[in-house]
Amino acid sequence: MVIIVIDELFDKFNGAFAENTERAYRADFEVFAQWCRVNDYDPYNTTGEQYAQFIEFEAETKTTATIRRRIGSLASIFKLLQINDPTKHPDAILALKRLHRQKGSQQKQAEPLTEHVLLQLLKACSDDIVGQRDRILLKLGYETMRRRSELCQFKFEDLLQLPNGKYAIRLNFSKTDQFGKGKIVPISEELYQDLEVWKDQVGEGYILRSISRYKNPNQSLNPASINRILKRLQNNSSLHLNSELSGHSFWVGKALDLLMNGESLEKIMLRGGWAAESTAMRYLREWNFE
Repeated sequence: MVIIVIDELFDKFNGAFAENTERAYRADFEVFAQWCRVNDYDPYNTTGEQYAQFIEFEAETKTTATIRRRIGSLASIFKLLQINDPTKHPDAILALKRLHRQKGSQQKQAEPLTEHVLLQLLKACSDDIVGQRDRILLKLGYETMRRRSELCQFKFEDLLQLPNGKYAIRLNFSKTDQFGKGKIVPISEELYQDLEVWKDQVGEGYILRSISRYKNPNQSLNPASINRILKRLQNNSSLHLNSELSGHSFWVGKALDLLMNGESLEKIMLRGGWAAESTAMRYLREWNFE
């Protein structure tokens, strides 16, 4: 029954949400449904007290950020199913408040990939086609400040030379632009030229490619591979950082560099694609050393 109903809901989505969003919704609901089955609860008719128990169960092994994401996913699913939403019940709200007091509500910030870090990682890239791809990834991620999935969807045909002589790349879809209005993201002339050279080698299509064991470029790079590439480059470099780099490190690092160079918060928000000032400040607050 659980699988049938939830499958019917996802069939109705029919592209209304990004694939990553649908995947997260389904995964979060399956975790909740499994917990309900173990405890003999109905996932489609959960009381506030039962949902508070779920939050307490999750708190044993999950971070507050993961739990908040699951609550958001489940709240959206309950609303779309037009059934009772236990996430808004006072018992659930109090359980979440207790969780925040016990574990803290601040999400761990990504290690910033600043210009200094970027230069060290570029030195760690190999001289073969894998190293060429890695250098493109590093420069593209740092300059555009995009999410992993967004980086992997860039194509060579998205490159633009603007009327003012500057260069840019078009972002056709993003997490904050589900309807594909598009966004023009500025890039340097150096990166533009690097991308032209890269295109001559790998051909049209996606900019970021996976590389076969025989050193041949494939069609596109899986977003999950970006963290692995950054980890490898970090290990191969002489860097001594507080934690491992990740896809979010591009955002934080470039935003910090812009901040240190005197850019306004408004411009940083535009470059990073943040709609809310509070979100941008959450990324910058921990790392502002001024």
